[in-house]
Parts: sequence; structure tokens; C-alpha cells
Amino acid sequence: MKGMLPIGSYWLSILLLSFVTLSQGHATGVVDRVYKPNILPLEKNVEWRLVSRNAPSGNELLQRIGYGHALAEGFLVQGFMLGKRDNNDQFGIAAYEIEVRWMIGQQGQYWADTAVLLEIAKDHHQDQYQASLGLINEKQWGRTILATNLITKQTFGADTNNVLEAEFRMQYRYLFTPAFQPALEIYSDRDFQGIGPGFMGVAKFSPKQHLKWELAFIKGVNGNKKDHTLRAGLEWTF
Repeated sequence: MKGMLPIGSYWLSILLLSFVTLSQGHATGVVDRVYKPNILPLEKNVEWRLVSRNAPSGNELLQRIGYGHALAEGFLVQGFMLGKRDNNDQFGIAAYEIEVRWMIGQQGQYWADTAVLLEIAKDHHQDQYQASLGLINEKQWGRTILATNLITKQTFGADTNNVLEAEFRMQYRYLFTPAFQPALEIYSDRDFQGIGPGFMGVAKFSPKQHLKWELAFIKGVNGNKKDHTLRAGLEWTF
């Protein structure tokens, strides 16, 4: 019975994705990090992420910088500040985020490692918010590792349409070495489907100190030939 919860949640995430993306309204289709469920005991981290998208509507540039702390075993809280380039090519603060990840059980305890993601974001300029709820799964077969994210988002506040959105993210990577892991990444929502190569690696300096890097290039495959996104990230855990 121990393994039933993650098996059920893993396939439930796929079924929920199919239902929500077919039945709800607009989604942003923004490519971002594919979350992993595992959290080190009492870990602290500093994270930087970049997303550069070239779309028919124009070039978009978004950066995040944040700090996280595991307040209890399997329970991580992170705060982020987001910067974005506006229509006048000026780069400035766009929003703030508080993110919580809660891992269910311990690594390797169940058939798949599973975590729940909770997030709330506040627009820097307006009284607008976005709340997110996500299900994170990861399963390893030999040297191959599959990670999936299902994230639903609700916007609310002033001058918003209170839209419910859904995103699906997937990363299938090969553990060539810890420092170099090539991957295939897929992103999908109601208005965007993208696929492309990714790369990541981890440099470990001690059992609790390591530096993780990620890089991916995602091409839109839903009709817009000019829609492609470069994403990058660095995370120092200590």
C-alpha cells in the first residue's frame, strides 16, 4: 500500500492535465524551470533563472533571483524577485513570489518521488495576484530520469479576468555523468506547445553544498515558426 499514493498521483496528474487544459481558458505558455521534488534536510539555496522568448508578439526577457530555506524535512520555502523588460526596452522589477514545496515521504520511499508546489505572486505595479498549485513527480529507471509538473494557476485582483490556467512541463534526461545530463523538455498549455533539447549538471563540493546549472532551447510547435525560448538557471545549495 505504501507505493499506491505516488503511482496514483503520477497518473492523476496526466488525467487532470487533459481535463483542465481542454476545459479552461487562456494560459500564458511561458517556458520555465521543470521542478524536481527532492529537498535536502535543512537546505538553503540561492537561485537565478532567465527566460528569453522570441515570439511573434515581440521579444520577452524575464529574470528571477531568489533565496530558499528548508524549514523542516521535505518542506522548502523560497522567495523570488522577478525582473522583466517592458515595451520601452527598460528592465525593472515586475513581481514578487513566495513559493512552497512539500515533498511527500522521502526520496526512494515510493514508486515515484512526489511533491506539492504552492505559489503566490504579486505584481509590482498593480494590485494583481496569481496563485499556483502544482503536482511534481520524478521517476528514475537506470540512467534515465523522468520529471513531470502539472501546475494550475488562478489570477485575481484589480483589472483581471480571474482566469484559471494550466501548464504541463516534462523533462526526460540521461544521467551521463552528474556534471552533464542531456535532456528532452516538453511544455504544453491551451495556447502553446513546445519541445527542445536541455542540459543540466551538478557540481558537488560536499554532501550539502553543490552548484546546479541548467540550459534549454524550446521551439514552439503549434504554428508559430518564430516562437522559440532560451532558458537558463543556476542554483547554489548549501
